[in-house]
Amino acid sequence: MSLARSAPERWSELFSGRGVLLLVAGALHAASIAWPIDLGFARGQTLWPLQIAAMGLLALVLLRARSASQAFAAGWWFGTSFLGCTFWWLFVAMHTYGGLASPLAVVAVLALAALLALYFGLVCGLWWRLSLRSAAPSAMLFGLLWMMAEMARGTWLTGFGWGAGGYAHLDGPLAFYAPWVGVYGMTALAAGLGMVLAQMAGALGGGPSGADVQARVLTRAGLPVANTTPQPVGGWVWAALVVALPLAVPAKWNDWTRSSGSLSVTLLQGNIPQNEKFEIGTGVARALAWYQTALLAANTALVVAPETALPVLPVQLPEGYWDALRTAMDRSHRAAVIGMPLGNEAQGYSNSVVGLVGGTAQPLRYDKHHLVPFGEFIPPMFRWFTALMNIPLGDFNHGALGQAAFAVQGQRLAPNICYEDLFGEELAVRFNDAARAPTIFVNVSNLAWFGDTVAVDQHVAISRMRTLEFQRPFVRATNTGATAILDHQGQTRAALPRLTEGVLVGEVQGREGLTPFAWWAARFGLWPLWLLGLGGVAWSWRRRA
Repeated sequence: MSLARSAPERWSELFSGRGVLLLVAGALHAASIAWPIDLGFARGQTLWPLQIAAMGLLALVLLRARSASQAFAAGWWFGTSFLGCTFWWLFVAMHTYGGLASPLAVVAVLALAALLALYFGLVCGLWWRLSLRSAAPSAMLFGLLWMMAEMARGTWLTGFGWGAGGYAHLDGPLAFYAPWVGVYGMTALAAGLGMVLAQMAGALGGGPSGADVQARVLTRAGLPVANTTPQPVGGWVWAALVVALPLAVPAKWNDWTRSSGSLSVTLLQGNIPQNEKFEIGTGVARALAWYQTALLAANTALVVAPETALPVLPVQLPEGYWDALRTAMDRSHRAAVIGMPLGNEAQGYSNSVVGLVGGTAQPLRYDKHHLVPFGEFIPPMFRWFTALMNIPLGDFNHGALGQAAFAVQGQRLAPNICYEDLFGEELAVRFNDAARAPTIFVNVSNLAWFGDTVAVDQHVAISRMRTLEFQRPFVRATNTGATAILDHQGQTRAALPRLTEGVLVGEVQGREGLTPFAWWAARFGLWPLWLLGLGGVAWSWRRRA
């Protein structure tokens, strides 16, 4: 095949059998985070072997790529499929509840997926340029590059790292590494294992290896080629060590925290329909009545109501409503954590959590820090887009990063709202001082925007990952689900059925102590992983030169 092929010829392969393979692989990657189909089993579960297999299929295509441009196209095509199948449910929020015309909503979802997939295309093209002919370094380089693409997607331009590959490994051997390297480090390991799988398939299947294909291309182009031969055994040894270590190390050696006592909790799920939630005559009246009754009836140490459970400002509450709640908490020495908007026209508004703690003179307050673009704040030059949608309260103030925990009966509660639990590096800021670090995470959400879709299961997977990274329990109170109690090992101890009105009563065991991830992420954010990735690129560049 001539090296002088035009760009259209190279990109045309996306619509060939190879392109279809990449589309299928991307869809499988999305499904591995939370299986979307009800087969009588597995719905909502993570499937870690499927994630590695999907990465392996991408790696097979990359190993046969004949140019960096072709590798870029393969990574972008895979990424677009993977991301589109991961967060397709944004269509529900934009069309069903936001009022955006369905064609525009489809275009918006696909455009977002295609834009974010550029990160994957770039690292695949760079890997083709830099990959060494020794299998183990090549696989590790691919893992590091894929990790950096996911970190860029999850942090730059407000960040939307929903569906990173590491989330598929909550129940597999790679979960061992969560308290050490977090979800992005696990993503690197998983991508590297996928590349090793592809290298093994190539070696066992016969024919020219990916390195041989690349060497021929470079030779014909008059470029230097490393004077080595492919060593797939090196990749196999590295993969075996990664998988075997969790099996060899006793579980207690990876337990970094200890109990700080138990707390009885009541979690409320009002199941207020999203199309009525902010309607004064229907959803608002129903929410105010139902949550007041449930808050007053709870007899546990802590009761939690979800995001915007009270969908009006404090000054808009019925007379005596707030005083009744405060008096009830004071008399019983209980605490209530309630999601509601706060603020005024002069100072601006915030998506907040109010803590009513018995014996405390003033309510505690947490303001959401990481806001949702277009839903809670309007990015510059995009007000025209939000004008097309009918989403109320669309421009909030940002809360501070690392706000103080709520002290409740010897526990330190760290509230987070909606998808804030997606950003582990931001939650880690609260662990700078071990003596004040949270013992329990409290997430309040309203996922009614996305209906009965896999978004709910994916969000549970996100919370579970944070429990493994920090070895802290999560309690989740949501409007329509999933309302649940997760322990510090990522296991669901109790949960309510979704799309039902209900009250979940249980106990949660707080934890204190720092995992390695909590320690370094609190101090340095994601920079250690960035430096590791950039170091791998620099080393590979030097070896290739």
